[in-house]
Amino acid sequence: MSNNEKNKSGFVALIGRPNVGKSTLMNYLVGQKVAITSNKPQTTRNKISGIYTTSSMQVIFVDTPGIFKPHGELDDYMDKASLSSLNDVDLILFMVEPEKMGKGDEYIVNLLQQVKVPAFLLINKVDQVNPNDLLGIIDEYRQLNLFKEFLPISATQGIGISDLNQVLYDYLPEGPAYYDSEQITDRPEYFMVSELIREQLLNLTAEEVPHAAAVWVEQMNQHENNKLQIEATIYVEKSGQKGIIIGKGGKMLKQIGINSRKQIEDLLGEKVNLHLWVKVQRNWRSDPRFLKQIGYNKKDLS
Repeated sequence: MSNNEKNKSGFVALIGRPNVGKSTLMNYLVGQKVAITSNKPQTTRNKISGIYTTSSMQVIFVDTPGIFKPHGELDDYMDKASLSSLNDVDLILFMVEPEKMGKGDEYIVNLLQQVKVPAFLLINKVDQVNPNDLLGIIDEYRQLNLFKEFLPISATQGIGISDLNQVLYDYLPEGPAYYDSEQITDRPEYFMVSELIREQLLNLTAEEVPHAAAVWVEQMNQHENNKLQIEATIYVEKSGQKGIIIGKGGKMLKQIGINSRKQIEDLLGEKVNLHLWVKVQRNWRSDPRFLKQIGYNKKDLS
């Protein structure tokens, strides 16, 4: 940082409909995976912070669950996780697809009109459309008089990221770094481990199974034969879902374990011995007590 350059820092909420690319963008900016990604919607269930530090700026990105009208206890938790992010941040990045405003986008726009935090529109996946098509999309959102800036980007290709960084620096307040420059997330390791396992469930299973599954790390503090011992339980709602995850002869569960272990070892930087169990917890997504037990606590959002 030059002598004349001011240090900026602050908290930035990433919001948008499910599967619009919020986690992909945060991972790109941070330079390492801190949020799981999938081509299935509603991948993110908790607020996850990614910490992006440069010589003159530190941004704590809060990646929220995709906002949508809730239909149950877990949906309600996810929606509250997203909305609570808007009450205590410096800036809001609203990410949309490169298409006309849909009902889901309108729902979020109505929420944004109730907050006073500066908001910016990110039009993601612009590498997939003709640039001329963006003008009409930007004009539609511009008429709302809600956004400070309109930024076409591609979270996978890095298009527009330098412009986004400049806007963040321009609008963030002056302040010191909140975290060490080497830290990339505020989430504990056991949470990141459970998310990496859940990512493999999303990638390897189909239909209702991924969203009916939750992962809870039982323990990960013992070493044997120079390997960290991790024990985790995958909870599902039905016996049939358990059978799908285990697979014929345990083949699916073994593959989930192999893929997860590699990701976990990359995250932790050490060898891991991963033990997975699958248990049925009927209707867990509608059970407030069980949701709290496995880490979805609404009181943490107030």
